[in-house]
Amino acid sequence: MNLALFDLDNTLLNGDSDFEWAQFLIEQGVLDRELFEAKNLAFYEQYKAGTLDIYEFLDFQLKPLSRHARKVLNGWRDDFMQYKVRGMMSVPAQELVARHRAAQDVCIIITATNSFVTSPIAREFGVEHLIATEPEEKDGEFTGGVSGVPCFREGKITRLESWLAQRGWGWNSFADSFFYSDSLNDLPLLAKVNNPIAVDPDATLRKHAEQHGWRILTFR
Repeated sequence: MNLALFDLDNTLLNGDSDFEWAQFLIEQGVLDRELFEAKNLAFYEQYKAGTLDIYEFLDFQLKPLSRHARKVLNGWRDDFMQYKVRGMMSVPAQELVARHRAAQDVCIIITATNSFVTSPIAREFGVEHLIATEPEEKDGEFTGGVSGVPCFREGKITRLESWLAQRGWGWNSFADSFFYSDSLNDLPLLAKVNNPIAVDPDATLRKHAEQHGWRILTFR
């Protein structure tokens, strides 16, 4: 039994669902463009530079969820999937996931983007397991806060190991392990697996991958 881990944004997706979700809400008039667009761009640049304060970002990203009923949010998310996300799902990424599924590997999408946005994307890829940042809920509605450890940088390792332990598994439960990612922010988890694979990597990750002889793929 093997473990196959996939980052989502700019790895399986040709784009960033976190960033695009905020842009989508701006385009729909749900968020004020003047107030939110510049902040969204700034947070995205900080993420790419490896300087993102995850809690500051989550306050920005999750608060809008608390201002609207879940039914309304679900409708917007359906439109987001149709008009934004499906066009970001590349054929090579879908084929990669299909190969690991055919091999009966344990496949997990592990992403810093919140589970509300990413759960239908994981289903679209046919990936049963999703480990994502969890928005806090009360009585079925979002509070605007975060529940537990954000699934970001070292937090991905924390969340993954907790997920494995709940199933009676550990790293040694698998004959082999793979992690596909584009981002320098995933270096901690990439260093934990047997097969770290850089997918269309940013400059920092590309340099690290080249220095350590990691595989580099492109889905673009």
